[in-house]
Amino acid sequence: MKKFIIAAVIIASFGFAQNAMAQVSVNINIGSQPAWGPVGYDYARYYYLPEANAYYDVSAARFMYLQRNRWVTARQLPSSYGRINLYNTHKVVVNRSYAPYRDNRRDVMNYGRYRSSHNQVVIRDSRDYRYYESRYHPNHKEWKGRGHDKHDRDHDRGRRGRR
Repeated sequence: MKKFIIAAVIIASFGFAQNAMAQVSVNINIGSQPAWGPVGYDYARYYYLPEANAYYDVSAARFMYLQRNRWVTARQLPSSYGRINLYNTHKVVVNRSYAPYRDNRRDVMNYGRYRSSHNQVVIRDSRDYRYYESRYHPNHKEWKGRGHDKHDRDHDRGRRGRR
């Protein structure tokens, strides 16, 4: 009986620790967002592009679009989408944990009105210093020059000294 109680306590504390860690984790992917992504988001999993009725997976750097009634992924949009300027078209941040195209009908209904909207500020044009981290931002060199790389080296040195 005593072993059973100890095992139950260990299992319960392990589950509590996992829940606590899940609540603390914060996702920030500013540096991995493309320069044509919209400003104002620390994290974006997918972008929905109403003008193309397509999605962009930020972490995989791939587009998802319909081709012959099937969703296809590719590094770039096909030439039939050539008229779309990614810096000029509207993007909607979609943070779903599953394939975003599963809710495509809902996205078309909710965001279809943005098909001809071309007034969104993109990361490339932002003067917000936190976006300089993106290597595609025109001011990326300023971000590197402000000691961020030195801070990283000092931080790593401090870690090595404690081991």
